Amino acid sequence: MARELLAVGLSHHTAPVEVRERMALDEKSVRERLDRLREEGAVEEAILLSTCNRVELYAVPTDMRAIEAFMREQRGPGGEPIDQYLYWHRDVEAVRHLFRVASSLDSQVIGEPQILGQVKDAIRIASESRSIGRTLDKLTRQTMSVAKRVRTETRIGENRVGIGNAGVDLALQIF
Repeated sequence: MARELLAVGLSHHTAPVEVRERMALDEKSVRERLDRLREEGAVEEAILLSTCNRVELYAVPTDMRAIEAFMREQRGPGGEPIDQYLYWHRDVEAVRHLFRVASSLDSQVIGEPQILGQVKDAIRIASESRSIGRTLDKLTRQTMSVAKRVRTETRIGENRVGIGNAGVDLALQIF
């Protein structure tokens, strides 16, 4: 039986910096939320990616209502619901989204190298939390392969990239 795959989150494409800052999670909070999602029966497997530009849950859901309720609990800086900032991808679109994220094709500065390390960290945390099963294990292995292939077969990683470097380059051009 095929399992459904879900990707739900917010990023620099959908949410202002104040909301992203409010939603960002440290490693301990990621572990706690993964545990809670599993304990409440919302997910069979899950990875929670939290960076300065995105917070995303990749999951094999078992109870969509529980996931929706979990997401509705999250609040923006003024206590407002974050629903308006969320995107929901399922199955092939969820896979495509994770591939684009890990390959830095969905980054604020396309080609920045940090995101792949952040995805690896999220996978490690989920693995240590015993939140990765057969489906996400296969997906994460394929994701790493795709991300490495994008970097080696394209020119995406040749130049100095990253938001800090982009700012320095812009300042040098201006001054």
